[in-house]
Amino acid sequence: MGITARGIGLLAAAVALLGVGFRYAYPELTVLGAAAAVAVGYGLVTAAWRPRLAVERSADPDRVARGEPASMTLTVRNTGRLRAANLVAEDRCGAALVPVPLLRLRPGRDTTVRYDVPTRRRGVVPVGPLRVTRRDPLGLVALARPYGGTVPVWVHPRIHPLRAVPTGAGRSLDGRTDSVPHGSITFDSLREYVVGDELRRVHWRTSARVGELMVRENVDTSLPRIVVVLDNRAAAHPERVDGVAESFESGCEAAASVVAAAVREDLPVSLLLVVPADGDPAGAGGPLDRLAAVELADAGDDVLRTAMSRLRQERLGDTLVFLTGPGGRGDLGQVGALRGAYPSVLVGVLGAAEPTPAGAAGLLVVDAADGAEFAAEWDGVASSSGM
Repeated sequence: MGITARGIGLLAAAVALLGVGFRYAYPELTVLGAAAAVAVGYGLVTAAWRPRLAVERSADPDRVARGEPASMTLTVRNTGRLRAANLVAEDRCGAALVPVPLLRLRPGRDTTVRYDVPTRRRGVVPVGPLRVTRRDPLGLVALARPYGGTVPVWVHPRIHPLRAVPTGAGRSLDGRTDSVPHGSITFDSLREYVVGDELRRVHWRTSARVGELMVRENVDTSLPRIVVVLDNRAAAHPERVDGVAESFESGCEAAASVVAAAVREDLPVSLLLVVPADGDPAGAGGPLDRLAAVELADAGDDVLRTAMSRLRQERLGDTLVFLTGPGGRGDLGQVGALRGAYPSVLVGVLGAAEPTPAGAAGLLVVDAADGAEFAAEWDGVASSSGM
C-alpha cells in the first residue's frame, strides 16, 4: 500500500491543521484538519479492498525460434459481486509493461488482451504476473497487487539446416570399429533389475557375485552417438555488442542446428555445457529449451580442464562437436587431447574474424562468423572428412 504525493500532502496538512487548531483554539482549523484526516482514512479503506479477479493466459506458441512471431492472450474476469471501478492494470512481458483495460469491469464480465511477445533475442521471456492497482476516488492512496502466475515463452536459437550428418564409428565395451553392420546389438553396461525386465536379460554370473539381480543393457552400435559441447565461458566470447556476445549467440545456433539434424536422422545426441548449469530450468523440455536458457558464466581454466577430463573418461559418444568463440582458441590443445577417446572431433569457432592457424592441436576446425556460415561450412567439412 502506498500513499500518493497528493495523499502525503493532504496528510501533512491534516496534522498541521489539527496541531494549530488545538494549540490555538481555532475550531475551524480543527474541522479542516479532521476532514483531511478522514479523507486519507477513506482512501486507505477504499484502496485496501481487494477485487476478486481470475486471470488466464496462454502463449501461441510458447516455443519459437528467434525472430519468429509469438503472442500472449490474457483474459481477466471479475468474479466478485461488486463493480471493480478505478482499477489500473498492466501485464509484465519480459522487461516491458503492457496496459490492460480493467476500468469499470462489471461482475461476471471479462476482458481479453492479445499482444506480441518480443522474440528478437534468444532466451526465456517471463510473462506475468498481472499487476492491478486499486486507487481511491480522490487519488490519495494506490495499492498494487499481483494476480495470476508467470508463463514462460521459450525463444530458441535459429536452426540452420544441415545436409550432412556425422556417421561416426561404432563403439562398444569391446572397443571401437570403423564400420558396423546395420542393426547390430552389443553389450554396453549392467544395471540393477527392476520389475518388468525380461529374465533372459539377467546376467546371472554378476548377479551371483554382487548378491542382487543385474540386467544387461545393450546398444545399437550402428548408430553413432553425437556429443555437442557448448563453451559457455565468458572468456571464450570476449566481444560484446550492446551487452550481447554475438559469438555466443552464433554458438547456440550452431549447437541447435547439429542437435536438430541428429534428431531428424534419429541419431542419439546429447548436449553438454562447459560450465554446467544448476539443473535444467523449470519447465525445460529438451536441448533446445536448455539452449534458450543458457547464459555465459565467469569461470577459470580449471572448469574447462574438468569438463575435458570428464569427456575423456566417460567417452559419451563417437562424434564430438566442440563449439567455442574467438577467446577459446588458446584452449584447443585440451580439446585435442580427446582425439583418443572420440573417433571424430570437430571444433567450431564462432564469431571468428580471422581463420584459426592450420593444424591447431591437430583438430578439424570450422571458422564461421555466424550460425548460417557454420552450417554452410559444416556440410562441406563433414562430407569431405567422412565424419
